[in-house]
Amino acid sequence: MIEESSLKKVLILGGSRLQVPAIEAAQRLGFSVLCADRDPDAVGFGVADACSLTSTLDAAAIERLALEEGASYVITSTSDAPVRVAALVSENLGLPTGISYANAVCATQKDSMRLRFAECGIPMPDFRICSTVEEFESALGHFGYDCIAKPADSAASRGVRLINAADRRARADLLFKEFASFSRKGVVMVEERVRGFEVSVESMTLGGATTVVSVTDKLTTEPPYFVELGHSEPSRLPVEAQKRICQVAKKVVEAIGIVDGPAHTEIMLTEDGPKVIEMAARLGGDFISSRLVPLSTGVDIVEGSVAVALGLEYDFEPKFSRGSAIRFITADRKGVIKKIAIPEGIEDAEGVEEVRLYLSVGDSIDAPHSSGDRIGHVICSGEDALQAAFRAEWVMSNIEVDLG
Repeated sequence: MIEESSLKKVLILGGSRLQVPAIEAAQRLGFSVLCADRDPDAVGFGVADACSLTSTLDAAAIERLALEEGASYVITSTSDAPVRVAALVSENLGLPTGISYANAVCATQKDSMRLRFAECGIPMPDFRICSTVEEFESALGHFGYDCIAKPADSAASRGVRLINAADRRARADLLFKEFASFSRKGVVMVEERVRGFEVSVESMTLGGATTVVSVTDKLTTEPPYFVELGHSEPSRLPVEAQKRICQVAKKVVEAIGIVDGPAHTEIMLTEDGPKVIEMAARLGGDFISSRLVPLSTGVDIVEGSVAVALGLEYDFEPKFSRGSAIRFITADRKGVIKKIAIPEGIEDAEGVEEVRLYLSVGDSIDAPHSSGDRIGHVICSGEDALQAAFRAEWVMSNIEVDLG
């Protein structure tokens, strides 16, 4: 047996439930894992070999930690901002990284991302970058109060919503303050509202060559918020449409400059063709990478992405083609959970892979304004995406949530 002290150490930034699969993958691959997170109750702390109560956004502290602990790699899995920190620390310490710090900035800050896309001719919605109230007012005038506003450097749909005619009654300075409050640098993106069918493309790049592992269909709330309620794969879009989407996704990865590692690219298929909504130089969250991709393709893309980050070879060739789906349990209004009832035995039904709750009786919840407004989730599999989605909807219809 290999002694833990002789194992190479990986510093993984983030210990949320979405990061746990990466921690476990690194351990399976024979590495000792040090998990950093500012949350003392981070789930990953109970899984990793060691933990540190350090903010994943504090690059200086992460660099000190990596030096003190002798980390051979600094990586993250499904979080946006830590991608930037991991790249910076890795560059400073001469550790391997699949994306440069400069490119990581473009992958994690929407203003830099849009400017890079514009330089590279990537199809996307029209946009304006607003650092002042005056720029914000000008953008609203340009788009005619039918546009999307979002913070330049946030995630999980926080602070993203539709601006429409009803907002004409509000003062522009107060509207700007609302959106800027979600941005650490106070920059707001105002973008053209595009309509169509939205998907995400999960890809892996090795030595600059990108392979699409899966295309995932999205289900979101109605405006004014755009919170993801579920995902299913493989996509049910026509093959030709998927080819065009994948071509754009590969151009996005090239534009951002990922040399080795995963990408999660969100694309809207419009009447004018695919348009890129956003991208991330990381795995797809919402259990897309950790559960849906393995269920639909047989590829453990989480383990694969960790292997690539740690300099190991990995086979990303799909092993089969089946369906998988996730649906998130949400509330239709603000309140306190008085009851959550899941029928006994429903988790044993055919194709039901997982039913998990994040909240309990007595917890407060609101209608979805961001990805944090969720009670739990249901994951199902099937012969194809339609069957998997049908099973997930069936389970959801049998879960009772009462609010006080």
